[in-house]
Amino acid sequence: MSFIECLNVQKSFGPTKVLRGIDFSLEAREQVALVGASGSGKSTFLYLLGGLDTADEGTVKVNSKELAKMNDQGLANYRNNAVGFIFQFHFLLPSMNCLDNLLLPAKIGNHSMKKTKEHVLELVERLGVSHCLKKYPYEISGGEQQRINIIRALSLKPSLLLCDEPTGNLDSKNSELVSNTLSELARDYNSAMIVVTHDNNVASHFPRKIVIEDGRIIS
Repeated sequence: MSFIECLNVQKSFGPTKVLRGIDFSLEAREQVALVGASGSGKSTFLYLLGGLDTADEGTVKVNSKELAKMNDQGLANYRNNAVGFIFQFHFLLPSMNCLDNLLLPAKIGNHSMKKTKEHVLELVERLGVSHCLKKYPYEISGGEQQRINIIRALSLKPSLLLCDEPTGNLDSKNSELVSNTLSELARDYNSAMIVVTHDNNVASHFPRKIVIEDGRIIS
């Protein structure tokens, strides 16, 4: 059985049909780019996989567990512990310095702060942002903000990374850096990863590409 299995997934917002019968599977540790135009349904699909929303019809299973059958606590545990989210906008809290932002998922999930901090500091060194730890998000560059965001998503070593336009606000140099970094880190941490993008240059970094159009996977 695949790590992620989706069958006939459908989703509407009011009268607008956004997903029209998505069938999709992903193996553990596999990396895939999900490509499509704005409004094609790719971000909505990502949110369903992350437990941020529910399908109207069809099934979404992750690691053999059907998300729609989880209670609120089960879904919260899934989102907080199994999934790392990386969005186009970093959502770092401006009232906290970068180190406190990085440790926030562990604090919320009652994880070992000592172990998480050790892990976070390793990633900070690896990604070259150790000088940002005592700074606030608004004091660092966009590329540095996104690297901090990536580290936060990996702080609890999730089995699934979901990335929604992670390079959308970056220039070409930082976009290349973030794409390579995501691919390397997902591989090193044995995480499956789905990257939503409209940029074929970003998609080219990943071994598998899925094209979604008008709520359907077409290739």
